[in-house]
Amino acid sequence: METVEAVGSQLRVGLVGAGSWARRVHAPGLADHPATTLSAVWTRRPEAAAELAREYEVTACDTFAELLHRVDAVAFAVPPAVQGDLAVTAAEAGKHLILEKPLAADLAQAERVAHAVSSSGVVALLFLTLRYALRTRDWLADLAQTGGWAGGSARWLSGALLGDRYGKAAWRHEIGALGDIGPHALDLIDAALGTITRVVAARHDNGDLWHILLEHDGGATSTVTLASRLPIMPTAVEFTVYGSGGLRVLGREPDSRAESFTALLDDLAAMIDSGVREHPCDVHRGVHLQRLLEECRARAEDGGAGRP
Repeated sequence: METVEAVGSQLRVGLVGAGSWARRVHAPGLADHPATTLSAVWTRRPEAAAELAREYEVTACDTFAELLHRVDAVAFAVPPAVQGDLAVTAAEAGKHLILEKPLAADLAQAERVAHAVSSSGVVALLFLTLRYALRTRDWLADLAQTGGWAGGSARWLSGALLGDRYGKAAWRHEIGALGDIGPHALDLIDAALGTITRVVAARHDNGDLWHILLEHDGGATSTVTLASRLPIMPTAVEFTVYGSGGLRVLGREPDSRAESFTALLDDLAAMIDSGVREHPCDVHRGVHLQRLLEECRARAEDGGAGRP
């Protein structure tokens, strides 16, 4: 994924959602980026939309339809099931999309979003925070140049759902560690070692600790460990690959979300300007990750190991 230049004219973006993530990342990022302007806010809680809109001196919309009428693009900061339905409507209305992970509530809904995006020809990018960080881009470029990787591991251990910032979101508890942080881990180990072709085994305990074994195109294997209810602070994130090229390790930079969101907006603006629609983190990547999430759940329900 290469860094690209933003276009000259500003893109009017409507924000759907006014929770913690929308306030800390989306709203300031959209307002500050030279290629975008935060134009409108809508949520299912009018008082929350009005409060955020006042802070940025933008319009608080009464309906989602009103927001679509006022903007060129829509940024979502809502639960996946809500995003999945609204994203289809927005794409069909010709609006570009900034999407959160996971893309939707299930694979069928994710595929409907992708179909709407493809049919309308809009740009749709998934905000996978690690993938937009410069350190990650450099790490992946080194892996691709070196080659010879035989295996790897991803570890993301967190107590996020035990705290107030994320723990108050009922939907995060509902989808658990696999749905919430799984897309980040699966995406990056997939990008590092090649497309994940099979979930060999998956297990999780009552505390929502996941252990996953994966096969990749080209023969590499990897393991993924996920938890969001362990008393760990700060969050422990580490990606490792190994093979004839040696050993490569990547951790997560603290407080890199703003930088990553800026990089996403750079790419969004340039894609709109150039007519390019394919991207490593586009809507089709979201469908691929949704498919892997469902396969992990299916393996866990099978007792851990899938059929050969």
